[in-house]
Amino acid sequence: MGPTMTKHYIGGAFVDGDAAAIVVRNPATDAVLAEIPGASAALAARAAEANAQAARGMRAFPLLKRVELVRRLGAAIRADVARLSVALMQESGKPIAEARTEVEYSASFFDNAAAAAEMASGELPASRVADRRVLVLREPIGATVAITPWNFPLAMIARKLAPALAAGCSQMVKPAEETPLTALLFAEIFDRVARDCGAPAGAFGVIVGDPPTVARELLAHPATRKLTFTGSTEVGRILAAQCAPRLIKTALELGGNAPFVVFADADLDRAADQAMLTKFRFMGQTCISANRFLLQKSIAQDFVERLESRMRALVVGDPASESTRIGPLVNDAALAKVEEHVRNAVAGGARVRVGGSRVAVAGLSSRFFAPTILENCAPTMQCACEETFGPVVAAMTFETEQEAIALANAVPFGLAGYVMTQDADRLLRVAEALEFGVIGANDGAPSTAEAPFGGRKDSGLGREGGHHGLDAYVDLKYVSLRVRA
Repeated sequence: MGPTMTKHYIGGAFVDGDAAAIVVRNPATDAVLAEIPGASAALAARAAEANAQAARGMRAFPLLKRVELVRRLGAAIRADVARLSVALMQESGKPIAEARTEVEYSASFFDNAAAAAEMASGELPASRVADRRVLVLREPIGATVAITPWNFPLAMIARKLAPALAAGCSQMVKPAEETPLTALLFAEIFDRVARDCGAPAGAFGVIVGDPPTVARELLAHPATRKLTFTGSTEVGRILAAQCAPRLIKTALELGGNAPFVVFADADLDRAADQAMLTKFRFMGQTCISANRFLLQKSIAQDFVERLESRMRALVVGDPASESTRIGPLVNDAALAKVEEHVRNAVAGGARVRVGGSRVAVAGLSSRFFAPTILENCAPTMQCACEETFGPVVAAMTFETEQEAIALANAVPFGLAGYVMTQDADRLLRVAEALEFGVIGANDGAPSTAEAPFGGRKDSGLGREGGHHGLDAYVDLKYVSLRVRA
């Protein structure tokens, strides 16, 4: 992966850390991939200042040059898919085929942001006063901070960075301690492209270290004007509180507990296919993975049988293998949580239809968990109340549309929800009634770069993606201009 992958990227240069090392392990093998000297509070403060200086440079960087930079970054990601996907696979445990898909997905955010920036414009609203002209200007918000999760080590950086650069902002990224190597490899790619485009030094940076220490210093700098965070609701609240004293703008994509609602009139094969997409993508370790399967009673067994047959075909194994669909969970804590949810459900009367335990994979770690179906689940069980973040289907039944909506909305989270039906009227009614920011209507993979992504309630605030993602990095300035008659 190269020696620079153990260095931070600050102010357009790769620099050594000065604090306790972050040890990065392959969750499939337990092999140490890298030991990255972390960042002290002093180095984090230095990174914040470099971010502030770069924001001033980006403000003056012309639109066409920004668009060129963003477009070329997308192209460079695609050109380096082999290295990026291997790094991503090794540090996260994501199967290699999925890792390549994430790389392409990441590049699409740069495509979208470049196109949105080219189309963005100010306004000249009609004035009610004859000698006044009203101008609305769009200006970059300034220095921004991104804190990204381990489950999408490249895509979450792309979703946040691409619109920031396109809008004329700088961004300092703190990746998750479990998966910093992909971010640092991307920093090498960025450094090359940015120099070729003449971008201001430090327009993008990466700093790795103790999360509270690094976040505190980055958010304390007076020039920091926006935080974008993807992670748990608990941490999101802490960060929001840190942003509150200076009213730093926040975008928070937090935890989820997605319902997957299947009505009796659904195409059950199609619904099962879509369920596979949303449930077993990265072994269920995504914030929009279906968590609670709400099945209309008359077709519950039929649907579960179809889902089970598909699940039994999933290959559990080494994420480096092209045939693997189920790799390891990211760490021991993730595995323990999945096991606890299964135990709790069984103790409460649920039945394990398939799976329910670890899977031994020769020569690899013990973090592999079998694709699992739990039947007869209740809304009070942990697997229904909490986000499992693993390959577990928690199935329960309902009788009426109103009951399904009530069950789906009976959680404090509101990131993603899914509804499967062939009745167009019902599809619209239920999509409107579900209290979630993203709805998969007969679609198990709704995330796309051109659409606004984000949640409601305890799942956060703000949107990323589409032109809405660009708008999040812009301040509107109103100029009232008096003109002579």
